[in-house]
Amino acid sequence: MKIWTSEHVFDHPWETVTTAAMQKYPNPMNPSVIGVDVLDRHIDPSGKLHSHRLLSTEWGMPSIVKSLIGACRTKTYVQEHSVVDPVKKTMELKSSNISFTNLVSVDERLIYKPHPQEPENAISGLAWLSFCHHDATARTILTQEAIISVKGVSVSSYLEGLMENTISSNANKGREALEWVISKLNAEIEEFTASARGSMRTSMAAAAFVEK
Repeated sequence: MKIWTSEHVFDHPWETVTTAAMQKYPNPMNPSVIGVDVLDRHIDPSGKLHSHRLLSTEWGMPSIVKSLIGACRTKTYVQEHSVVDPVKKTMELKSSNISFTNLVSVDERLIYKPHPQEPENAISGLAWLSFCHHDATARTILTQEAIISVKGVSVSSYLEGLMENTISSNANKGREALEWVISKLNAEIEEFTASARGSMRTSMAAAAFVEK
């Protein structure tokens, strides 16, 4: 068994990062994820948002791992559970493969929360879904952990090491993907804001003309 851990700081507010995380797929950095199905999504009585998704993916196992464990299929499935707490400002995401579980298992856990050095900002309800007016200097810390276990082969420790490297590489791509989604969302907001301002100016000009 191998345990891989990592920590990364995003130069964006928690609301922005968690919104992007929920809209992460599809993206050009993670083309291996070829499908996302929402199996369940609900808000519990305390206001936490729970999501259960099924990811269809061309799993990034090194070719030597596939050959040694005899895996001929390339399409695999991963189940993902996430919980967003807008009051405590935490998003916890857990995922695990449901294909090849008799050969290999990868259990991942990601936690997004405001950087501990950032001041607390009060937020209520589902206001975390909107990030238009949050402090652009706020930061978010992401902690990741993956537990890797290869079963039934004599070189399991070696194969687990290879998969650990793959997970590390995929994690870097995942962070790049979040930055890509954030840029895309920010561009959409700027476009909407500019359009709204243009419409307002037109309405004001029309009103002024009528008054004359």
